[in-house]
Amino acid sequence: MTYKSFLLAALVVCGISFSSCNKADEDLNSIAYELCQYIPDHQLLERSKDFMTSDFYAVLDTMFNLPEHEAMDHEWLYYFVTGNGGTIADYTVDTVELKDKTHAVALLTVRQKWDDGSFSPEEDTEEHKLYMEKVGGKWLISDFDEHKQDCIHYIAIWRQEEALRQTMRDYLVKEIGSGYQQGDISIPVLMIVANEEGDDSDENDEPSSCKCYGDFWVFNYNIVGDTLKTVSGGNHSGCMYVEKNGGKLQVTRFEQTEDGAGNVASARRIFGEHYDVFQYMHGSDDLREAVRREQLQQYIQQHQLDVKYYQDFGWDAVPLED
Repeated sequence: MTYKSFLLAALVVCGISFSSCNKADEDLNSIAYELCQYIPDHQLLERSKDFMTSDFYAVLDTMFNLPEHEAMDHEWLYYFVTGNGGTIADYTVDTVELKDKTHAVALLTVRQKWDDGSFSPEEDTEEHKLYMEKVGGKWLISDFDEHKQDCIHYIAIWRQEEALRQTMRDYLVKEIGSGYQQGDISIPVLMIVANEEGDDSDENDEPSSCKCYGDFWVFNYNIVGDTLKTVSGGNHSGCMYVEKNGGKLQVTRFEQTEDGAGNVASARRIFGEHYDVFQYMHGSDDLREAVRREQLQQYIQQHQLDVKYYQDFGWDAVPLED
């Protein structure tokens, strides 16, 4: 082979190689752009399951099925790329870096466009990272801006807090609700003012004791048709002392506010620096009914009851759904 022929052949090979690389890059860019359509925006689309790794979808599915109001302190977990302004996410895939044969990271520019297509480049443009993993020959979303770990952390915190809430609910039902006229079911209402963790920790380095201040209520109901009708109930504000024994939480003491003339003084003593927050919660009928309605909805969903209303004696029935 002459030098000229060799050089020509080499150029052809290189051209094919470069063409293949460019095609591979274009394919990854196209795949990344398609996957962008399944990034959560206030809801997790069921069809997203086919475009996410199983563990990432499982984490998001758990997150999106937590009681909605519980995640409002971390509301950003519900929308990864848009806010509450009514905008539409417009994606551009800037680059895709292939980390190895089965992992890649796409750098995205996301513009928040209004319905008319306009946007503010200074305020409505953000950069994000889309993590991709090849599973069974198919590229899937494995993470987004490393939110997977954020979600796992929040879920763990929620489960700890839910275990505490359930412990307090059980105590109110068994120790307090049992002193009232009985109905078909007893459903307490927890309006948490503050939690103070103890200094001691368990083997998992988690607090093994806490004091929970709250405006607590107990309601006993009869189920009449599709309505929860209040039989009895009352207010029991104060501080619950909760400890972990053998890995299980239990209320070891409940210091309640006094009735009558001693109510304010006892509340100031028990709640201390949390008194103003307690007084606001305790004095707001609208807030209490909103929390009561929300917690009744959770109970009914959890226990799969065919109930649509709740009704206190002498009052109109209140719908549980909007």
